[in-house]
Amino acid sequence: MSDFIPRRTPAPGRARKRAIREHAARAGVAYSEAARQLQAVGLRPGETLSRYGRTIYPIGYDPHRQLLVERRERRSFEERVSDTRRAAVLPYGRARHLVERFPPSRGRTGSGVGSLYHGEGREELLAMLYIVIMVESPGLLPEVGDLAWIAELGEDTALDTACADLDREARRLLDQEPLALWSGLQQALTMAERVVDGPVRQEAIRQTALLSTMMTPRLGYAGEPWVPGLPIAGARQILDALLIVADDGHAPGTRARLLTHPHQAGSATIIGAQWGRSGPPVGYLVWLDGATAPLSARPDDLIVLADQETIPR
Repeated sequence: MSDFIPRRTPAPGRARKRAIREHAARAGVAYSEAARQLQAVGLRPGETLSRYGRTIYPIGYDPHRQLLVERRERRSFEERVSDTRRAAVLPYGRARHLVERFPPSRGRTGSGVGSLYHGEGREELLAMLYIVIMVESPGLLPEVGDLAWIAELGEDTALDTACADLDREARRLLDQEPLALWSGLQQALTMAERVVDGPVRQEAIRQTALLSTMMTPRLGYAGEPWVPGLPIAGARQILDALLIVADDGHAPGTRARLLTHPHQAGSATIIGAQWGRSGPPVGYLVWLDGATAPLSARPDDLIVLADQETIPR
């Protein structure tokens, strides 16, 4: 004789309760608030409002970038210290560090989103932004000795904390109109050549020549004049991802769905963040699948999709 063990009948609402608990833990809110949010916007298991959580390296659509990021995570302590020593050197060392830390990516096939974190001259533009701050807002610069000491820890995020005001100001400068940005870069580089000594002066001289080259018309397709310009979008996305490391939010490339009318539940890709004076993003620039132009969205109007993956920092 064998014992008969009846199949256990799932308790009503068990999956929903589990989803509420998971969302409460992910968003850092009370169970009752998580339940209210799930009911209000139709959150599915694993999803969360973009106001909560953090996505630094969205993965799944660019295997090469994923490989580069994972390889970087496996660096030895000696390699990490070497990287942070370079990142502590302003302006160009930190600029190059950030470009390597957030490599180029691309949007999901069929989404209409092309390249992300890309553009020729990203290192140079970031270095120019830091020179602008050195000239115009020297009070935002951390002490050189402090940076050198922190670099020996081999921790990127420790340097990020020391450079937080500097990096946020660099991101703010990129919100200017391109013509105003170009003019500001030229003026700051000229000033740095005259009043700053040592390596920074030499870097300013080099960047002045590069800026002239970047903004000089060339012959493009069919002999038409073409101005390469500044890689503003790629530099913005790099700094967006950097600021999210400390302040939470969701980096460009994160998949989401938009709740607001007339795009109810429309799938989209975050391609940029909008920042206030402090704290996490106050809004996002998103590209709806198949759209022809981006649009702005509030954090409460976006849900980060459940299949998002992140690489721990």
